[in-house]
Amino acid sequence: MKKFNVVLVGVAIAALTACGPSAAEKAEKARQDSIRIADSIAKVEAEKQRVADSIAMADQAAKEKAIADSIAAAEANKKGGKKK
Repeated sequence: MKKFNVVLVGVAIAALTACGPSAAEKAEKARQDSIRIADSIAKVEAEKQRVADSIAMADQAAKEKAIADSIAAAEANKKGGKKK
C-alpha cells in the first residue's frame, strides 16, 4: 500500500507539472507582457507631450494677447494724449 501511495503521488506530481505552460509559452507571454508595458509607457509619454504642447501653446497665446493689449493701450494713451 505504501508503494501504491508513492506511485500515486508521483503520478499526481507528473500530471500537475505536465498541465502547466511550457517554457516557450512562458517566454511568449513574457514577450507579450513586455510589448504591452512598452505600449502603455509610450501612450503615457505621448499624452504627457500633448499636454506640454498644449500648455506651451496656451502660454504663447497669452503672451501674444498681452503684447497686443499693451500695444492697444499704448495707442489709446497716445491718441488720448493728443486730444488733451
